[in-house]
Amino acid sequence: MVTVPEAVGKIVGRSRYLAEAMSKGIINNSSLARYIKPEVEEMLIKKVSDSAIIMALNRLSNKIKPKYSTKNIFKTPPDMILRSNLMLINLGNSKELEDKFQAILKLAGEGNFLTITKGAFDTTIIASTNLKKEIRKILKDGISTKQFGKMSAITIRLPKGAAGTPGIFYFFLKSLAWEGINIIEVVSTNQELTLIVNEKDANRTFSILRSLFSKII
Repeated sequence: MVTVPEAVGKIVGRSRYLAEAMSKGIINNSSLARYIKPEVEEMLIKKVSDSAIIMALNRLSNKIKPKYSTKNIFKTPPDMILRSNLMLINLGNSKELEDKFQAILKLAGEGNFLTITKGAFDTTIIASTNLKKEIRKILKDGISTKQFGKMSAITIRLPKGAAGTPGIFYFFLKSLAWEGINIIEVVSTNQELTLIVNEKDANRTFSILRSLFSKII
C-alpha cells in the first residue's frame, strides 16, 4: 500500500520546478498540501489530513537537493549575440541530401549564420535569409522541404568547464519555458549554446536570459 510520504514524493518528483522551489524554501507547504491533497487521497484511496501531507512535505524539503549547480560556472555574465532574419528548412534524410551538405556549408561567410543539424530521420538547416536563393538552388533537385521564416537566434558563449556541468542547459531553458517562450531549435557546441526562436519572441527571450545574471553584473 502507498504511504502518504511516498505519494507526496511521487507528486513532487514529477515537477522539476516544484522540487527546485522546495529545495530553496520558497514554497508554502501548507498551501501546497491543500493543493495536492485530492491527488494524494486518490492515490491512497482514502481521506488524508492536511497535517499528514504537510509533515511529509517538510521531511521531503530537507532531503531535496539539486544535483546540478551553475553558480560557480558563471563568474561574469556570458557574451550573448542576437541574430535575426533567419530561416529554418527541414528535410527528410537521404543520400542525395548528404551529398549537398558540403556545397551548402560553403555558403557560410562572414556575417552569415548557417548551421546544419542531421538527426536520425531528418535534417534541419538554419541560415540567414539572404542565403535563401543559393540554398534552394542547391536543394532543388527533387528534395522535399519544409521552410519557415522569421526566425531569430540567441547565441550564449559558455565558459570553460560548462560542458562538464550537469544542468547547464536547464539553467537557461527552465526560465524560458516558465515564461512561455517556444524554443524552435537548440544548437550547441562545446563553447556555445544557440537557441532558435520566433522573431516576435527574440527581444523578450534575450531580456530573460540577460536577467539570469543580474546579480553578478
